[in-house]
Amino acid sequence: MSEKIKINSSHWVIIIALLAAAFACYLLIEPYVNSIIMAFIISLLMFPIHEWLERKIPKKKNIVSLLSCVILTFIIVIPLLAVFAAIVQQGSLFSQNTYQWVTHGGIQTLFAHPLVVKALSFVNNYLPFDNIEPQAIAQKVGEFATSFGSKLVGISAKILGDATSFLMDFFLMLFVLFFLLRDHDKIISVVRHILPLSRSQEDKLLTEIEQVSKSAVMGSFLTAIAQGIAGGLGMWIAGFPGLFWGTMMGFASFIPVVGTALIWIPAATYLFLTGDTTWAIFLTVYCVAIVGSIDNLLRPLLMQGSAGMNTLMIFFSLLGGIQLFGLIGLIYGPLIFAITIVLFNIYDEEFKDFLNQQDKS
Repeated sequence: MSEKIKINSSHWVIIIALLAAAFACYLLIEPYVNSIIMAFIISLLMFPIHEWLERKIPKKKNIVSLLSCVILTFIIVIPLLAVFAAIVQQGSLFSQNTYQWVTHGGIQTLFAHPLVVKALSFVNNYLPFDNIEPQAIAQKVGEFATSFGSKLVGISAKILGDATSFLMDFFLMLFVLFFLLRDHDKIISVVRHILPLSRSQEDKLLTEIEQVSKSAVMGSFLTAIAQGIAGGLGMWIAGFPGLFWGTMMGFASFIPVVGTALIWIPAATYLFLTGDTTWAIFLTVYCVAIVGSIDNLLRPLLMQGSAGMNTLMIFFSLLGGIQLFGLIGLIYGPLIFAITIVLFNIYDEEFKDFLNQQDKS
């Protein structure tokens, strides 16, 4: 049993002052917290490469950390720029094709389909909504198709306008990452020294934070990339712009429950109503069997072994994380759950005798 520490009034003054100072420090860095946390998580992912570079260039910590940051920049920035350019090009082409389809009677042909006629008749007769007129919908679709290109250009301009903010956040993350990689051993030693836990408890807590951080990134972002690639391939085979819609499916995969169905169901419906029944069936079967299975199999597989978190816990940690923190909640949610479970296990070990005695009473 570890020696008990007697806390007197002066200790409480120090603790309260330290907490107040820590809160003030948090307020100072609060605008940059996401960049700092992302730097920490990426440092865990980059560490195997960093260690390999350290073995190749020993006793040159500054140079090795700088090389690791340069490698990360090439891994992230260059592919993002290439994908962004391709998305703008394919999105503009898609808007032009949609405009041509609408102006050449495609929308009228669609509303003349027997199933669409029956569906509109049912809605207008039995549901408590205003009557849906095909001509009004056709007009709205035409207006949207006409303005889609300019809207896409406007969105692109806004994204480029926000590039300065993105670059500032990115280079701030790189700046923090440099020191995390260079001073990794020192930082871990300081954290271990400050934590009032035994060495085994520290090992358990730090290991779990590392595992959950990695699994959250791998489970969410790699699943989105895999679904985007698979979905884009299916959309391309079915005749749609593959890169554009594959990227949209990758983003849609972050949405709980609905996911990529937000993209492929309207696409398959469009193919079916325009007479491409074979391609509609293909896209539906492909997305359910291939794209859907990636989410059902890959995400839980990549997030296994995190503090005993089961599928239900993972689901609510992702859902709640997005609700509270936005996209970054895909990492924060599982991390908060996992740390809570580890702390609960430490509590269970620390008060084991008392809890057992309570069970017997």
